[in-house]
Parts: sequence; structure tokens; C-alpha cells
Amino acid sequence: MSMEYDVLVVGAGIQGAGVAEALTAEGHRVAILEQESIAHGTSSRSSKLIHGGLRYLESGQFSLVYECLKERRWLLANKPDLVHMVPFLIPVYRHSRRPAWKIRLGLSLYALLAGLFSSQSRFRSISLQDYDALCGLNGDDLLAVYRYYDAQTDDAALTREVIQSALRGGAELICPGSLVGAEVTDKFVRVDYFHEGLLNTLHCRALVNCSGPWIEDTNSKCSPSAKLPPLELVAGTHIQVPLKLANKIFYVEAEDGRAIFVMPWQGETLVGTTERPYHGDPSEVAPTLEEKAYLLRTLKQYFPETRPLQLNELSDSFAGLRVLPLANSNPFSRSRETMICSDNPKRPRIVAVAGGKLTSYRATARSVVKKLRPLLADEEDWAPAVASQEADAEVSAKERNL
Repeated sequence: MSMEYDVLVVGAGIQGAGVAEALTAEGHRVAILEQESIAHGTSSRSSKLIHGGLRYLESGQFSLVYECLKERRWLLANKPDLVHMVPFLIPVYRHSRRPAWKIRLGLSLYALLAGLFSSQSRFRSISLQDYDALCGLNGDDLLAVYRYYDAQTDDAALTREVIQSALRGGAELICPGSLVGAEVTDKFVRVDYFHEGLLNTLHCRALVNCSGPWIEDTNSKCSPSAKLPPLELVAGTHIQVPLKLANKIFYVEAEDGRAIFVMPWQGETLVGTTERPYHGDPSEVAPTLEEKAYLLRTLKQYFPETRPLQLNELSDSFAGLRVLPLANSNPFSRSRETMICSDNPKRPRIVAVAGGKLTSYRATARSVVKKLRPLLADEEDWAPAVASQEADAEVSAKERNL
């Protein structure tokens, strides 16, 4: 293993994987430092969706939705084994906070952003008498049901595939490896880290912090650190129940107005997500009893004919952490734009990625590479040897860390 790289990426979630893949595609020598395992954190605890984010239209995040829909199109075309289209149903009830006209308006705008003539952008009304299509949905006070299409994936499998792509491009994976400290000098960044019980040192031209909910801890170990805005961790819980409802996803409103997905997963049904501020150790985040009960109530509210389930009957439950800008507003309405920060805006050596969506990981990676390109293109600066593009023979040795 070399001790000199163009870039060290800290974190092997989907954002770190995407950054490493993009950098190796441009011929840069990259190392990935991961303290646990691939997709250990949020990248295996998401809603498993590749989508534009229909609800973000409500808060005016049009550019984010457009970017995500563009990335969805690319992923469907280039990773069909991992990303596939699924019908989504949105029921509208007499008590719903969003009336039918507002849903139609949102879906029309969503279709416009996706491309009006794309088969992936169509939506239509479902007959309330089509019981098979509604799959046992509660019919009391039901006014309308709309169907549109978005995509679903296995988030952890997608992350592993992107890591594999980076390894084939010449990246090296250090896993498990934990950052001790990073110090910027005139010409490089000195990085100390633990691996296999030993303290090691490597040198790189830049460090990219993609450590997700550990972003502030990682940033505190860098000197100088990236200039982060005030951030907050928000926990989201999902439950998996031993029921098979349908091969479609229901987009429903919980008792507090929050959007909840009821979706097929591993032959059963996944329900989520919640949102609550989290102030503890990111490695210890877990679903609360209240969150699990809340999601079970939501499921029963919309599918009353399903058998009653107790909390101890859940097949699984998990909680992931989002990184959001700190604000007094409800997490539901806050910006989901990715924040890319650095120690020096003109010549960054420490870059930190705060937030980021599963769907738009490639767009985030392009932004990071663009920020680093002037530094990496400077041949007069310290420059390690560029990795050979014929690295396939080395991949099997690196895969033992996956």
C-alpha cells in the first residue's frame, strides 16, 4: 500500500464512494479511509429510494428536484440491476392536509421537471372502485388516488458497487481505519490514522470528509478545518413488518402531517420515516419505542384489514441520521441541498461534504472534483505518481476489506 495519494476520502458511504469513483475516473490516486464497513451508516439505513423528492416542491427546492430527477434517469439507464421503477400511489382523504388539486399541481410540476414526454413522468388518477389496485387501502372518506412513478434501490448494494468501481479505477481501501489527525502543510496534507492496531502516516494533496453524521468529529481532527455552518443531526426510523401488501409504494400522511412511505422490501413491507433531532453519539442511534409505535399506527390507519402487530413482531427496525443545517424550523421543511465546505475557497485542501442525497451522489461528486481540480492540476505542487489505470489485477486483494 502506498503512503502518497492525490486525495484521501474519509468515509465509505455513498458520498465517499461517489467522490472516489469520480476522482479515479480522472486519473487521480485515491485512498478511502473507513472506520467500520462499507455503507455502515446512513447509506444502508435510508428509504431505499432513487427519486426526485416530490415533497421538496412544497418548499420551493425546484433545482434540487430537477437535479435528482436527472440523476434518477442516469441511474435507471446505467444501473438497471440495482435501480428500478416502481408505481407510487398517493391517496387523498377528506381530512388530508394536501387537497387533490395541490397533489395534481405537484405531480404536474414533477412531470415537467422529469420531462413531459418521458414514460417515467406520467401520472394518472386511479378509480376508487379498483380494489385490486388499491391493495386494501382504507376507503373511508377517500376522495382520490393518484399514481406516478419513481425508483427504488438497495442502498447498501449500490454503495458497494460504486466502491468496487472506484477500486477498479485504482483507489485503495483502508478498512477498518480511523482518522487520528490531518495537518495541512505548504505542499501536502499529513494524515495520521489507525489501521490494524498500528498508527500509520500518509500524505495527500487534499482530504475530502465524507463521514456523514461524523462530519464534525472528522472536521475537528483537521488543521485547519473546513468552515462548516451550524449543523444538526436528524434521526429517521424505519420499521420492517412481516406483511406483504403490494409491489407498489404508498405515499401517505401520518397523524402529524409527515409524509410516510409504505413500500415493498425483501418480500415484506418497509414503513418510514420519522424525523427527530439527535444529539448523541452517531454510532448509537436507534429507533425509539415511540417511533416504532407511530409507524405501526400509520400502517394500521391506512391498511385497517392487516392483522394487528405488536412491537415484538417487527422483522426489523433501523434508524439513520441526516445532516441538516441548524434552524428553528421543522426538519421536514429545511433545505436538502448538499453543502460542500472547505478550509480555503481558492485552494482547498480540506473539503467537507455535509448532507447529500442517495439519488444525487454523482452530482455531489462532480461538485467536489470541480472544487479540487485547480489544486490537482497544478503540476508544480507536490504530486504523487498517478495510479495506473490497469488496476484490475489488484482489485481482488483490496476486496478482502469489503
